[in-house]
Amino acid sequence: MPTPRFLQIHTLHSYPAALLNRDDSGLAKRMPFGDAVRTRISSQCLKRHWRVAEDEFALTAIEPDAVRSRNVVERKVIQPLRDTGDIPNEVLDAVETAFNKGVYGDKGDSESGRQPLLLGWPEVEYLRDKAAAICTKHRDDAEAAETAAKDLFHTRKGEGNNFRAMRQSADLPGGLVGALFGRMVTSDPAANIDAAIHVAHAFTVHQEESESDYFSVVDDLQQNDEDAGAAHIGDMELTAGLFYGYVVVDVPGLVSNLTGCAASAWESADKDLTGKVVDHLVHLIATVSPGAKLGSTAPYACADLMLIEAGTRQPRSLANAFRSPVKAQVAVATSALSQYLGKLDAAYGAKEARRLMSVEDCDVPNAERLCLDDLAAWASRAVLNGEAV
Repeated sequence: MPTPRFLQIHTLHSYPAALLNRDDSGLAKRMPFGDAVRTRISSQCLKRHWRVAEDEFALTAIEPDAVRSRNVVERKVIQPLRDTGDIPNEVLDAVETAFNKGVYGDKGDSESGRQPLLLGWPEVEYLRDKAAAICTKHRDDAEAAETAAKDLFHTRKGEGNNFRAMRQSADLPGGLVGALFGRMVTSDPAANIDAAIHVAHAFTVHQEESESDYFSVVDDLQQNDEDAGAAHIGDMELTAGLFYGYVVVDVPGLVSNLTGCAASAWESADKDLTGKVVDHLVHLIATVSPGAKLGSTAPYACADLMLIEAGTRQPRSLANAFRSPVKAQVAVATSALSQYLGKLDAAYGAKEARRLMSVEDCDVPNAERLCLDDLAAWASRAVLNGEAV
């Protein structure tokens, strides 16, 4: 049986009294859908929390984390060399400026001119080794060190393209995070990595539910004073909702990003790491909650439902199951999702293999029910050898 080209992961998460993802005014993010405005969680917010989660299924348990920053050269490449005390500061300063321009572009000599880049640790270590070699060779001549650093990124004199040599020097040049969620480098398009994990914005299956929460702060040292009162008064928005989430794993793209093979050769490549990543990702999607105001709302929840489909066809979201708002109840939302999926099967055929994890008894078309660990293991086996399809 063929290895699936896509895994489609559908979820329902329920959160009470939370502020999961804020806009620039401090209010919960929203979106209009169908005939109602819904509360929304951005894909960036979701991916960020999956990326930095620290538990047994953390991505860092597979591969050291990548770093996204405008200050990678200063803090991760040059600072370790400064800490040794062996190289004069004027030499380090000259190399730092040249490297910032080489990595971040012509405006990289100022922090405001740099784009926050996602660099994997293989790339950071590569840059650190190159900087150390230049600084050691020219420790007594800052001008010569600066020239050598500039030449490193020069098209004719050095390695040219900022990231070409780095990509060739490591299997995961952008780190595991770059392999999963991609990276864009405006200063060097050759360094771009296409995302293999496609994440939709999650939204409530019902109309937004929000309330303004009024709060005050008491001054402990003034509470017995005659004029005692609130030392601070404020308010914030709280929302509640049952969210539909949708994630697609582009299996050929993920195998290519993880192994360095051409996307066309993904089926014959070693997919052991891909299977492990999928296992971790399924657990993270189900159990890691996004959220601001952690201390005052404790917005932690696991998925009430996770449906995974493995197949070779073009993916398609089940969001239209909720174009008409439904009640904020897991059973009602699951029924709406199942009915819409049945309509799609009738129109296009049921060609995906399906497995389901649910806290409620339900009947999803052609979906065998499993616990989360077994569901993740099933998805992992699917990408490893097509066993599930």
